[in-house]
Amino acid sequence: MISLNAVFWILVSLFALIGGVRGWAREILVTFGVVLSIFIMNVLERFVPFINTTLAVTAPTELFWLRAVILLVLVFFGYQTPNLPRIAASGRFVRERLQDVLLGFFLGGINGFMIWGTVWFYLEIANYPFDIIVRPDAASAMGQAAERMMAYLPPAWLGDPIIYFAVAIAFVFVMVVFI
Repeated sequence: MISLNAVFWILVSLFALIGGVRGWAREILVTFGVVLSIFIMNVLERFVPFINTTLAVTAPTELFWLRAVILLVLVFFGYQTPNLPRIAASGRFVRERLQDVLLGFFLGGINGFMIWGTVWFYLEIANYPFDIIVRPDAASAMGQAAERMMAYLPPAWLGDPIIYFAVAIAFVFVMVVFI
């Protein structure tokens, strides 16, 4: 069995390598997709009574799947958008220098942290509803490290009102740089 901390950091490293290959401009769209998914879940959980009162209490597994599907759909489109011919032909997504690769590596690591950290956070809230993923043992050193990690995962610090500012900054960045 492998600890969730090890799997998490392996995935972050893998996404950093992918980001280095893709470049910073493509990776920033994925970052904005994750921020947007957290924003959507925040709004849904706050203003939709069914999700806030019923689903969160009676069906945590279904709430996990709702959160995960929203996250993965937006991440998927963040990764696929630059492949659309009209957008790719604009020339904004071309990697030309080493600095583009290094910034892509850094943003890819951030994306890995945000994507898998968000999934892990939602798993924790749902009490690890799957048999193949078990809650870290709080008596072990790795379990205690996993417990401390929960405070640093994206949904923990991207709550009200920070998420609203993050979406506004992302929207301004897209308007200024990409359009």
